[in-house]
Amino acid sequence: MKKLETYHRPRLAIGGTGSGVGKTTLTLGLLAAFKRRGLTVQGFKVGPDYIDPTYHTAVTGRPSRNLDTWMTTPEIMREVFLRGSRGADLSIIEGVMGYYDGKDPRSNQGSTAQVSMLLQAPTILLVNIASMARSAAAIVKGFCTLTEGVPIAGVVANQAGSAGHINLVRTAIEQDCGVPLLGGFTRRTDIEIPERHLGLIPAVERGELAPLFAKLADLVEEHIDLDEILEIARSAPALQAPPTPHLFGHDRPPSRAKIAVARDAAFNFYYAENLELLEQVGAELHYFSPLAGESIPVDADALYLGGGFPEEFARELHDHAQVRADFRNRITAGLPTLAECGGYMYLCNTITDRAGASYEMVGLIPSDVQMQDRLAALGYREAAAATPHFLLPLGEQVRGHEFHYSTATEAPHKAYVTQGMRGQKEEGYTCENLVAGYTHLYFPSNPEVPKRFVAAAVAYGRQRRE
Repeated sequence: MKKLETYHRPRLAIGGTGSGVGKTTLTLGLLAAFKRRGLTVQGFKVGPDYIDPTYHTAVTGRPSRNLDTWMTTPEIMREVFLRGSRGADLSIIEGVMGYYDGKDPRSNQGSTAQVSMLLQAPTILLVNIASMARSAAAIVKGFCTLTEGVPIAGVVANQAGSAGHINLVRTAIEQDCGVPLLGGFTRRTDIEIPERHLGLIPAVERGELAPLFAKLADLVEEHIDLDEILEIARSAPALQAPPTPHLFGHDRPPSRAKIAVARDAAFNFYYAENLELLEQVGAELHYFSPLAGESIPVDADALYLGGGFPEEFARELHDHAQVRADFRNRITAGLPTLAECGGYMYLCNTITDRAGASYEMVGLIPSDVQMQDRLAALGYREAAAATPHFLLPLGEQVRGHEFHYSTATEAPHKAYVTQGMRGQKEEGYTCENLVAGYTHLYFPSNPEVPKRFVAAAVAYGRQRRE
C-alpha cells in the first residue's frame, strides 16, 4: 500500500463571534506584519468571497484562495489548501461571518469552524468586548464548547475601552476558558478599510493601499503577541495529502485553446482555481480590459466574462461602442462564452443605475438590468441546466453562489435551474454558444465543467481555422 504523503504547513484561522467584528482588519494586519518580518505568507478565505481575497493577494503577492466545504468535498478543500500553501512559511485563513455560521443554522457545514477542524488549523477567536468584562469569558467558553474538538487556541479582543479593560478580560478568559488572550485593540477611528467594491481593483493595482497595510502591520505589532501567534501556527500538526488528487493530479498538457478573460475594475470576480483548472485541462488564458477599450483578442477560441461592477462603470462601458459591437459580433459568430453576474449584465440590453440613468450595453441578451437599493440575491446555489448547453448536460449539477444588487427583466431560454435556501428558480440565458447568468460557478465542484469549456473552445478554434 502506498504511504500517503504528509506536509507540515504552519497555519491558523481567524474566527469571529460575528460579522463586522474585525476579522479582515486582523487578518490583513497579521499578513502584513509577518511579511514585514521576512516570511512568505499565504492568505485564504472561507466561503464564496471575491473581495477579501483581493486584499490578501495585494498584501502577500500570492493569489489568495477560497476554502469551501459546501461547494466542494472536504478532500478537494484540503487539496486546494495544500496546493495554495505550497512554499509559504505561514498560511492565514480568514473566516466568514461568525465562527459557526455556514450554510444553515443546524450544522457547521461551510463554516469557519468546520474548515478549521478539517485542516486542524489553530484558531484565533476575535471578540468584541465593548461594555463587558467577565461576560467575555462566557462568550469565549460558549464558542470553545459548542462543538467538541474545535481548535480554538487563543483570543484577540477588539473594541476595548482601554489597556486596563483588556487586562480585566484577559484575567477572566484565561482563568475560565483555558486559552490565552493574545492581545487586543482599543476603539479607534483612524483605520478604515476602504469600501470593498468601487475602485478596489485599480487602487490595489496602483499601490494605493500600501499605506493602509503598513498601518495595519504597525497596529498588530504594537498590540498583538506575534511571537506566540507564530508559535501557535507552527504547532499545527502535519496534514495528510488526499490519497488521489481530484483537481491537479496530473501534469498540465500543452495548450489546446486560447480563452480570453476580461479582467479590470469592471470585471474581476474569478476564483483562482477556476482559472487554474482551465489551464490544467489545456487552456491558454489571455487577459484583456473592456473598460480600457480593448476588444476580445482576435485569436481567442472562447470567452470568460466574470462578475464585478459594470454598473459602477456603465457610462465608460457604454462609451466604448466599438468594444460592445465586437462582443456582439464575436459571440453571434459562435465564440463559446461563459458570462457570470456582472458579465451577464453587460451582455444585456441596458443597465439602469440607482440614479435612474440608463446605459446601452452589448444587447445580446433580451433583458434589461435595474440596480436596486437593497441586496437582490445572496447565497449558495446548486445549478443544473434548464436546457442542455456546452457546459452542462441535463441531469448534472455544478455548485456556486449568487450575490448581486440588480434584477433583470424576464428573458427566454434560461441557462440554469438553481436551488438555494429559498427554493428553486430558473435564471440566466443560454443560446447555442452562450451561457450566462447571475450564478458564479465554482469549477472545483464539478471538474467536468472546465473540461467542457476547453473542449468547446478547441472545437470552435478548429472550425474557425478550417
